[in-house]
Amino acid sequence: MAKDPGPVGRYGQSKVGWEFFGSELKRRREAVGLSQQELGRRVFCSGAYIGQFETAVRKPQLDVAQRIDVELQTEGFFERMCTELINNSPYANYFAETAYLQGLASTIHEFAPTFVPGLLQTEAYARGVFLGGFPFAPEDRIQTWITARLERARMLEHPTRPLLWVVLDECVIRRSIGGAGAMSEQLAHLVNLVEKRRIGVQVLPFGAGAPALGGALSLMTFEDAPPVAYTEGVKSGQLLHEPALVGDCRRLYDLVTAAALSLEASLSLIKSAAEEYAHERR
Repeated sequence: MAKDPGPVGRYGQSKVGWEFFGSELKRRREAVGLSQQELGRRVFCSGAYIGQFETAVRKPQLDVAQRIDVELQTEGFFERMCTELINNSPYANYFAETAYLQGLASTIHEFAPTFVPGLLQTEAYARGVFLGGFPFAPEDRIQTWITARLERARMLEHPTRPLLWVVLDECVIRRSIGGAGAMSEQLAHLVNLVEKRRIGVQVLPFGAGAPALGGALSLMTFEDAPPVAYTEGVKSGQLLHEPALVGDCRRLYDLVTAAALSLEASLSLIKSAAEEYAHERR
């Protein structure tokens, strides 16, 4: 795909809304004679952060939008706009901004302790993941989540961007999700992407001992914005912007990478596991 795919799916369509939010923020800020730095100081964030809202690099935050309304006396305009953008996302609120930023990232480095990362999931595997967490959800809702996940993965159709490097805990390839057929297909998908040199995948083996990271982590870098880190837990996630925290996450990720198998050994292990699932399926 020659064109940069950017954000995709229903959430990608809301990028126009983000740009409108940003252009209105700039227009109304300048109308009252405030610099980005001054408005940022008044709403308890940096001027650079205000600039990222205005250029649609960062998703508007509801609490910041509410404080902007107070400072610019816009009678709830930015709060309503922000709420609409949140409601238009097929993703959980805590993940929506991260989903958007993945579409802008130059590089993504992930540690996956439990599941294959969403960007790399096949349809059958994603179904198994969602059914595991929501066994009584209606089929139309399950399908909506699957569709959104597969649409987001289309960014990998770009030949080089983002550079994606993933470290999988060995339990990710050993735990059968969706059955042997789904696992065989999922691992074959990983092998295909690695052999096409589209992604890098390492496996952190059981024998490596306690991992430096206890949960899922995603590190993202950008051409024109500072790096961020995203950590995720049960029904929660946190996007970290503070440079020291992002640096700490990077160092922990490097420790995990150092303890993981080489690319070649990891690929061999994934292939072996895929063959075992394929044999079980017969």
